[in-house]
Amino acid sequence: MLHASAPPEGGIPGLVVSARPERQLAIAIARKGKRAELAQRLRQATGLALPEGPHRTTAGRMTALGTGPRSWLVMEEGGEPGLADRLAEALSPLAAVSDQSDGYAVLRLTGAHVRDVLAKGIALDLHPRAFGPGSAAVTNCAHLGVTLWQIDEAPTFELAVFRSYAGSLAHWLGESAAEFGLGVAAE
Repeated sequence: MLHASAPPEGGIPGLVVSARPERQLAIAIARKGKRAELAQRLRQATGLALPEGPHRTTAGRMTALGTGPRSWLVMEEGGEPGLADRLAEALSPLAAVSDQSDGYAVLRLTGAHVRDVLAKGIALDLHPRAFGPGSAAVTNCAHLGVTLWQIDEAPTFELAVFRSYAGSLAHWLGESAAEFGLGVAAE
């Protein structure tokens, strides 16, 4: 559970965190030699392009993140339940699909000091020249496995963590943002 902390000298919080519970998530892993065919089938079924490497693509309410060789985290904002089932049906037999909606917690991170806070626990170069909108990474944050991606230039980041570790990540975010102030927003 995150608790807001006062920003220095009563200013605007340097980090604002909001939960993204309305997301459905699924992992899609292409069968060997089927990546191109899978990409074509996914685009036909959803309009979503598979990213090459550790990047983010979007189409409507859907997002795909490159998370490893032949592997993607696919998300849908709202929509009818059953994303994983719909993907499995559309992509069979080209990919293995697994529902992750209850397995991950997704947080949105914004604010003037979001990069400063993340740099305290993530060993990635988060400078805008190295990690900008559309960038994604599977990495560690304060010794917790996370998937991180940048949404826009603001910068706005989103971060997925195994739900069982969400409390530990929230504690770390609160401690790491204390010097800048932490705002907790309702989405």
